[in-house]
Amino acid sequence: MIKFPDNFTFGAATSGPQSEGNFDKLHQNVFDYWYAKDPEAFYQSVGPDTASNFYNSYQSDLPLMKHAGIQALRTSIQWSRLIKDFETAEVNQAGVDFYNHIIDAMLDNGVEPYINLFHFDLPVELYQKYGGWESKHVVDLFAKYAAQCFQLFGDRVKYWFTFNEPKVILDGEYLYQFHYPLLKDGSKAVQVAFNLNLASAKAVAEFRKILGDTDDKIGTILNLTPAYPASNDPADIKAAEFAEDWSNNMFLDPAILGTFPKRLTDVLSHDNVLWDATPTELELIAQNTVDLVGVNYYHPFRVKQPDISPLSLTDWMPDIYFDDYDMPGRVMNVDKDWEIYPDALYDIAINIRDNYHNIPWFVSENGMGVANEERFMDANGVIQDDYRIKFIKDHLTALNKGIMAGSNCLGYFVWTAIDCWSWKNAYHNRYGLIRDDIHTQVKTLKKSGQWYYQLSTTHSLE
Repeated sequence: MIKFPDNFTFGAATSGPQSEGNFDKLHQNVFDYWYAKDPEAFYQSVGPDTASNFYNSYQSDLPLMKHAGIQALRTSIQWSRLIKDFETAEVNQAGVDFYNHIIDAMLDNGVEPYINLFHFDLPVELYQKYGGWESKHVVDLFAKYAAQCFQLFGDRVKYWFTFNEPKVILDGEYLYQFHYPLLKDGSKAVQVAFNLNLASAKAVAEFRKILGDTDDKIGTILNLTPAYPASNDPADIKAAEFAEDWSNNMFLDPAILGTFPKRLTDVLSHDNVLWDATPTELELIAQNTVDLVGVNYYHPFRVKQPDISPLSLTDWMPDIYFDDYDMPGRVMNVDKDWEIYPDALYDIAINIRDNYHNIPWFVSENGMGVANEERFMDANGVIQDDYRIKFIKDHLTALNKGIMAGSNCLGYFVWTAIDCWSWKNAYHNRYGLIRDDIHTQVKTLKKSGQWYYQLSTTHSLE
């Protein structure tokens, strides 16, 4: 029997753009715009217009989440819904009313709100006018938006987060072309990485001004993919060190330590792609570190030395320093093409304990997306998702080992509560504890939802 502390939180995560639908929004975000422009880029041409209809059905969705044992829900405010004028941060009152209703309903149902400010959903107007996160003006506009959120909702929201997975913004938008605007520009990605860290620090500074005398906490949500070398060959180890710095430490270090990893900045400087940063900006980052960290973990990052030397004449990309490595005999989620490796959660726990002041942290996303889940539906219409239960059990077992070793982990949030719309992949893979029939919007507990309730109630795992 594995026991978790009584104050350990079992929750779930989603986001505004993936759950709400676009009802009554004044502005498009980049995904709204991309879908309107090219719907065939999305799986089965399903866009974000309805998603899981949370905008209209939250009053029935939240009690269903409670029946799945969800003690806290991590979701996000849509910048494009809340704000009317991006330059002044004047609010759209309908957006204010909606988020007030959501937060109040969560509290009425005993579900603690964990609110994130940005989940890939940049207002497209800010990309078209300024180049989005390439612009430090957009960084300042984000700080204004964050201040509005803290002022409007800080009386009830106790846990705030600046960004979800800033690394994926680089990967999707600037490196590997799976998020709009589908660029491939390594040097722009480097500057965007700095600007995202700066934007997070500026939002933290606004939080300290507005809510600094409260018990509220502010953090960031990072997708950590521990980099494992293919072998003990020094060249493989060097490749893994760069991959670790680029994928994880470039955001972990400034968020928690207030500095960037020197090993990384030395490489970027040598390659003449280091970001533009002023001493004032670097000091602001140093002075505005976070209170806690959310860790999204799905798969490890296995790398080997690159087949082609980084000295070759080529445009700069981070992966000139490493190649992906497929470990023989690995266990896979074949629907997502991700390796399943629960032990990495233990490694993350120890890394945070030893190298990041043992800062309070929680697993802010972990889950298994499966295609065509209807094949596992029983005669009563219940999805028998034993694979998801096993996935969660295995990861919680590794996590518990880290907690027993002294890592200050305070919770586990499964991705996701209700099957949600997932960017370009739409509803190809389902992750929810709760099934959403997207044609009828009828929502029902899966077997995993029933099991998660028992886990959450007993804080114990067989």
